[in-house]
Amino acid sequence: MLAQGSLPGLGPAIPIDRLYLAVFPDPVYAARFETFAARHLAARGMEGKPVAARRLHVTLFHLGDYTELPPGLAEHAAEALSHLVCEPFTIRFDQIGSFGPRQAQGDFVLSGSGGNEALHALHKQLATHLRAAALGAHAKGSFTPHMTLAYNKPAVPFQHIEPVVWPAHEVVLIHSLLGKTQHRRLADKSLR
Repeated sequence: MLAQGSLPGLGPAIPIDRLYLAVFPDPVYAARFETFAARHLAARGMEGKPVAARRLHVTLFHLGDYTELPPGLAEHAAEALSHLVCEPFTIRFDQIGSFGPRQAQGDFVLSGSGGNEALHALHKQLATHLRAAALGAHAKGSFTPHMTLAYNKPAVPFQHIEPVVWPAHEVVLIHSLLGKTQHRRLADKSLR
């Protein structure tokens, strides 16, 4: 259920469960991205660590934050994912910076200035399958492919970088335990 109201005398309910569909780099690329992120954070004088390699991903659809997962939501999302038909493809990012650079803090991300047609096509097809699985409310809005390298850093404008290219081989349905940096893999679909 979405962040529910509170009972008298108790604070508001805090979401502890997140469900999302994403593309994860394989472990070798993920380790390279973590090192890449640490280097770029240090070069900008930003303290702290980057997102751990095992958690780096490109979110395709955020399916909500909940105090507990609604019955059937994960099953319907897994069903939608099972219908995906797509060949492996590459993802290309050529920018690094923050969304909303006029704010004091932001997430430090990799993004692309264009391209990624195969990723956009996969996103569009998955949206169709989510709508067919009665999850159309989660298939709305725009899609800006990006990978978050670090959270809550001083916001910086995007800069062009030498393109970073990596292969996408599967889409994964993840149940994230908020605040615990734990990701449970609920379903996946290989791209072939």
